[in-house]
Amino acid sequence: MQSYQEFLDLSVGFPQDGFDIIDDELYFHDLNLMEMIETYGTPLRFTYLPIISKKIQQAKILFQTAMLKYNYRGTYKYCYCTKSSHFKHIVEEALKNDIHLETSSAFDMPMIDALERQGKVTKEITVICNGFKTYQYKQYIVDMLHDGFHNIIPVLDNKEEFNMYDDEIELTEPCNLGIRIAAEEQPDSQFYTSRLGIRLEDVIDFYNNKIADNPNFRVKLLHFFINSGISDTPYYWNELEKYVTLYCKFKKINPELDTLDIGGGMPFKDSLVHDFDYEYMVNEIVNRIKQICAHHEVVEPDIITEFGKYTVAEASGILYKVLGRKQQNDREKWLMLDGSFITNLPDVWALNQKYILLPINNWDSEYERVNLGGITCDGQDYYNQEAHMNSVFMPKTRKVQYLGFFHTGAYQEVLSGYGGIHHCLLPSPKHVLVRRNRDETFNYEVFGEEQNSKQVMKLLGYQ
Repeated sequence: MQSYQEFLDLSVGFPQDGFDIIDDELYFHDLNLMEMIETYGTPLRFTYLPIISKKIQQAKILFQTAMLKYNYRGTYKYCYCTKSSHFKHIVEEALKNDIHLETSSAFDMPMIDALERQGKVTKEITVICNGFKTYQYKQYIVDMLHDGFHNIIPVLDNKEEFNMYDDEIELTEPCNLGIRIAAEEQPDSQFYTSRLGIRLEDVIDFYNNKIADNPNFRVKLLHFFINSGISDTPYYWNELEKYVTLYCKFKKINPELDTLDIGGGMPFKDSLVHDFDYEYMVNEIVNRIKQICAHHEVVEPDIITEFGKYTVAEASGILYKVLGRKQQNDREKWLMLDGSFITNLPDVWALNQKYILLPINNWDSEYERVNLGGITCDGQDYYNQEAHMNSVFMPKTRKVQYLGFFHTGAYQEVLSGYGGIHHCLLPSPKHVLVRRNRDETFNYEVFGEEQNSKQVMKLLGYQ
């Protein structure tokens, strides 16, 4: 029978970019994962920070190349969507690449203020403030504008939001505003229109009635986000055309308008058969925006994107040890792991999100179909073919087995509640940050130790 390595190579082609097999063990971007396990134990969450810069630079090159190809007269600005991972090490790595930020809630703003005080950003940084805004969120925006962050752009999510800015913002130059369009949901959605944003047919009337004659404000940006993400589908292209057309109509009555924020949704590699054509999609987006603007005789806009998952997902992974093997019937074999999908990778449980799953060792062994079980007592704490459409295969061995889920860096730490109480009181796993030194060696830093029982008891009120 074939070895696991031969089976995977015949199935999907392996090794692939970022993954390699050396001496029967898996390496991730040259990182020796078995060595990390031997040093830090499992379950182990790790983040290899250089990937973040690599992904940002790839996107910037794609947009700049497309703009040159089509003689596109606007500029491109990369904003990092902070909600995908707010951690300081993530944001600081992203900021090394001359980017800007997009926020979604009140506490984002003190975070940006702290980064400025520490010299990580200047008050010139562009901050796109999205989301339905609480009073505190709006107050932070007002205070930071008055403090000199003049490139903060509050994106109006509803008509009433403007009232507080109108009452409280007093600047020597007009304040720049954005307006979010309430996008149409995809056909299989339970809803017709996004709960976020102002209805497309109301945008221009709202501008004319509330903002056009106000010398203290100017609408510089129109924003939309398509929930299905950036995809080569009739739905996506139809929605893009609709919103660019609105931009053109709006531009004709508001010459100050010069920026189109096309949101996020650039996919990340979530499987070994991922075949998304990034170059084609970026070229097509840039070309279509240019063509629509030319049809309406409008200068094409500057483009902003808000990539979150794309920026950070591929930088991280989580490693587990197989604690036990259980044959529950003739067909179902379970590998029981020393962690939980519900608590460590909540998108697996809540959204049936797939991640790249690979064994760390025993690649020379034969293979078998398995189900993976988390350690909680919840019936939904599993990862298998039924939930994720692809059969799960692992080396068939009685040796100690380790395995890893990869490209897990977006949302999982925040959704699972870093340092908090987790289902069945499972502790937060140890988290290691990995950087690359100038001599190409690796630098390891323990960001967070595994949560201990005293910390859990204190949170629960027992201490």
